[in-house]
Amino acid sequence: MNQDDFEPHNALEHLLTRAQAGDIPSDQFLQELLTAQVFMPVYEKYQISGFQRSEQAQPLLLDSEDGGRLLALFSSPERAKPFVAAYPGYEGGLLSEFKWVLEKTGSGVGIVLNPGYAIGIEMAPEMVEHLARH
Repeated sequence: MNQDDFEPHNALEHLLTRAQAGDIPSDQFLQELLTAQVFMPVYEKYQISGFQRSEQAQPLLLDSEDGGRLLALFSSPERAKPFVAAYPGYEGGLLSEFKWVLEKTGSGVGIVLNPGYAIGIEMAPEMVEHLARH
């Protein structure tokens, strides 16, 4: 993934680019992020098109540098493809509002949006819990 050639392809990527450039205040960024659509890779043990054997999705969790857990999210399914190639079974996933993902994320879990790309963010578990409550 060549991070220097990141071209925004959707509203969320434009928002991330503007936020990282300092073009919008962080509170405005967070408000807009809450309603943005994100892609969450989900483990599919049985890869049969249109058939899900489990009622509970198994999202992709990564280890953070401090030993914690991070839920991997992406700004689009296309952005996820190169990254999840290293995680067999996570080729599929679901699109949802970021706020819904926050509400479903357990305590003690952080979030990383667009891991492997220069344009993305990482949120500590405390930030995730704070946003989920508001």
